[in-house]
Amino acid sequence: MDRFSEYRVMWILVFFDLPTETKKEKRAYTTFRKNLQRDGFTMFQFSIYIRHCASRENAGVHIKRVRSFLPEKGQVGILCITDKQFGNIELFIGKTETIPSTPGQQLELF
Repeated sequence: MDRFSEYRVMWILVFFDLPTETKKEKRAYTTFRKNLQRDGFTMFQFSIYIRHCASRENAGVHIKRVRSFLPEKGQVGILCITDKQFGNIELFIGKTETIPSTPGQQLELF
């Protein structure tokens, strides 16, 4: 099977900094995280979640979905980059460089 174009496949990164001082704020934080996970996002780092999308159009659908469940307070950033750009990431644990795991070819049926 041919690989999708590195310039067509997209990655969505969601960055967030939400308050967690009151019970209501903690609930909003937890609900937001769980909604991200239900939509197929995985944790990249604390408060940074990522999702692989087959196309820009598909990424737009997921960005719209994230916008629909934004919490009332806090800051949320959404960044969309190509697979090629994501492939240039350099990851370090301490001073040791690690090789980012590349996902397998993903098939979406809808």
